[in-house]
Amino acid sequence: MEYSLPASLVSHRFRKLVLCLMPLAFCLAAGPLSATTSSTTASQAAVRGYVLWYRNYDSPAIRALVELALKKTPEYGEFQIIRSEELSQGRVLRELTDGQSRLVDIANVATSAEREKSLTAIPFPVDGGLLGFRVCVVMPEFLPRFAGIKTLDDLRDSQIRIGQGAHWPDTPVLEANGIPVVAHSRYEILFGMLRNERFECFARGVSEVLYDLELEHDPNLVIEPDLLIAYPMPSYLFVGPEDQETAHRLQLGIERAIHDGSFNDFLRDYYARAVKELDLDERTVITLENPYLSEESRYVGRKTFENLRRRLEVLSR
Repeated sequence: MEYSLPASLVSHRFRKLVLCLMPLAFCLAAGPLSATTSSTTASQAAVRGYVLWYRNYDSPAIRALVELALKKTPEYGEFQIIRSEELSQGRVLRELTDGQSRLVDIANVATSAEREKSLTAIPFPVDGGLLGFRVCVVMPEFLPRFAGIKTLDDLRDSQIRIGQGAHWPDTPVLEANGIPVVAHSRYEILFGMLRNERFECFARGVSEVLYDLELEHDPNLVIEPDLLIAYPMPSYLFVGPEDQETAHRLQLGIERAIHDGSFNDFLRDYYARAVKELDLDERTVITLENPYLSEESRYVGRKTFENLRRRLEVLSR
């Protein structure tokens, strides 16, 4: 049965964003939003500093996307992207929700219904939806444990433990699907836990895993070659609930980038390598349910799944 989102829940703006879950050529048909006539104009002389969560700032792809969106909106004035303090994801979400300290202004994290209620989301999957497609980073001696896994039941029966962040929305998704999870609040600690055999698989998004391993620079960490764990998990830019100006600027900038083709270039520049090197179209896909998305994001996630093969074909050219 085809899933359709009730019209009452989908604004004109959101409908245009969803077009970009179709093959990328269709994205260019969605015209950009027009700028609002707010007090934010090019006449503003001050340079606005945007504090980007350090994990995103250190990611060339996410920092490039934020910079692209800000450059596409010059009427909001000059800008500077600032690296945040090294805060855990849970702390970042609390700081954004509070909105008082300015320790962070923008964060890219996976979405959930709870996050969309407490924060302002820019409802567009920043990596084209690839974050919901996960591969396992493993120690070489654990590779035989993965042999013969073809289904979700096989994965459950293997009793392979998956490492995840304590505050990541992936953790309850995996648990809801009957997969053992070992969690920690600090991303950096999880690699050490993998080395110490606290779990057998550190599940990382297709859009981030190669960069992660380059930073770790550890030949004893390898990517399991055969499995692709997939579930709807759009990754959005988030700002505080009261920071509507930044939210509008980011969304407007991304839509303009879609319209002029520069978002297409961004996807190719930062994610085509991962699609090719990870041989995604050759892997066994194990699909999980995600019961924790809002209705809008379930729609985004479903569309992402429906168009995965076409997206991979575009990025692999």
